[in-house]
Amino acid sequence: MNDVAVSQDDRNLAMLTHLSGILLGFIVPLIIWLTHKDRPDKGWLNAQAVEALNFQITIAIALLGCSVLAVILIGALLMPLVWLFSLVFCIIAGIAASKGENYRYPVALRLVK
Repeated sequence: MNDVAVSQDDRNLAMLTHLSGILLGFIVPLIIWLTHKDRPDKGWLNAQAVEALNFQITIAIALLGCSVLAVILIGALLMPLVWLFSLVFCIIAGIAASKGENYRYPVALRLVK
């Protein structure tokens, strides 16, 4: 658990931010980050939005690579695996966020800080 108490609203919003990546990609994490990045009272929520954003950007790059590789069929085989990987880790992150825990994806390019 965090040293600082996290409000239920922030936990719910962070959970939705992580779970939205399943269907909407990086759009929701980007919106949450842009709307809360200048608010010092939303530090935990901001950190979770940045984490979700970085993971979704990583998944988008992986799916783009799979699309390019689909020409030689390997990408068509990898694309469902990338989507399944994203699904599993978005759910794990959503559960952790709903408990107010900090979550870091095991594989993510840290492009946004």
